[in-house]
Amino acid sequence: MQNPFTNPAFSMASLTAAINLIPNRYGRLEQIGLFVPRPVIHRNVIVEEMHGILNLLPTLPPGSPGTVGTQGKRKVRSFIVPHIPHDDVVLPEEVQGIRAFGSENQTEAIAGVMARKLETMRNKHAITLEHLRMGALKGQILDADGSVIYDLFAEFNVTQASVNFQLGTATTKVKPKCNEVLRTIEKNLMGEVATGVRVLCSTQFFDALTSHDNIEKAFAFYQQGAALVDDTRNGFRFGGLTFEEYVGFATDAAGNVRKFIQDGEAIAFPEGTMDTFGTYFAPADFNETVNTLGQPLYAKQEPRKFDRGTDLHTQSNPLPMCHRPGVLVKLTMS
Repeated sequence: MQNPFTNPAFSMASLTAAINLIPNRYGRLEQIGLFVPRPVIHRNVIVEEMHGILNLLPTLPPGSPGTVGTQGKRKVRSFIVPHIPHDDVVLPEEVQGIRAFGSENQTEAIAGVMARKLETMRNKHAITLEHLRMGALKGQILDADGSVIYDLFAEFNVTQASVNFQLGTATTKVKPKCNEVLRTIEKNLMGEVATGVRVLCSTQFFDALTSHDNIEKAFAFYQQGAALVDDTRNGFRFGGLTFEEYVGFATDAAGNVRKFIQDGEAIAFPEGTMDTFGTYFAPADFNETVNTLGQPLYAKQEPRKFDRGTDLHTQSNPLPMCHRPGVLVKLTMS
């Protein structure tokens, strides 16, 4: 009998298109569209940095030669795009009863089994991408085991700014702390534009912030105290910043639970920028994808030895990047 998986519906192109159409159920950073997808055709990414020099021009007597413009310094950095493969298998017993012996037209039912496998694999890739993007947002892109793939502060020779909000002290003025965050980000935008600043907070930081005396007094008369009554975890504005609770976490292969933002901390970053954030997607290592623009995810299948099932392979090649790590401000609460 004919192998149903030889149907064009299970080709590499079809499976790749299908897995990229499955909704992403994980990822606040995906929802707010911070890391814009940037497909590339190579497995390494070149980031070029150019420092423009602005200086005051002196007055000179008429007829004097003009001052000569100075070119800014340029620096090129190379990053290798991480490769993240993930495999699964469709066993004969999973399609037992769906395809009767001798039948060659039950591909729709088998496609349902394949779709469930792809959805599970898609979700694993999605939470992994969220973990990588959150690492880039904090300045350190981490692997699943917690090891550092890239330290963006070291790569760009930048020291991370940190602001202690001192939320444990009732007399702390929170508004000046917000101003300090805004000034730090505006200084390090270096000509980039931004529409606002968002702060993703750990649960401890968010609770301490919203229960602080200065915050409660500020919202006591705002819309009849609605901010003190309603659920504000999805975001509220204060001092020019939008604070939002972030509870992202995942379990690694060893069973350890990894929180994407550590307890008592928060991270502030600009929104609405043009090229500060991005996610580079490199092509898969397939014959069909050589010299093609990268896709967020790839999927492919092939029969197992002696036709004892079908192996399903997925892979992603993403590199989330912050080109201006100086705009990433760490907030603490002690």
